[in-house]
Amino acid sequence: MTAGDTNGRLDDDDYPAYTMGRAAEILGTTQGFLRAIGEARLITPLRSAGGHRRYSRYQLRIAARARELVDQGTPVEAACRIVILEDQLEEAQRINEQLRRSQPGDRADA
Repeated sequence: MTAGDTNGRLDDDDYPAYTMGRAAEILGTTQGFLRAIGEARLITPLRSAGGHRRYSRYQLRIAARARELVDQGTPVEAACRIVILEDQLEEAQRINEQLRRSQPGDRADA
């Protein structure tokens, strides 16, 4: 891999650039927390050729939100479910907005 190959990936939110140790350090949490949210299926880290977990920036943002909830006293599994539902709601709202914009004419009374 050349430096040119890497530069494009550094801007990619989905590129698995962070090891478990580095991800835990960035989040200010433990590797056990990352394993727990993985077991709860909140995030699924990619695996390196050697089998090590690798996390993307997008996954770190999701993990950070879960950690906020856990820090407020929410159990890990419940926090993961909340984050999943928040993500689904955000996606549904985005799709609804796209559909509204694609509708011919503005129907304010509907």
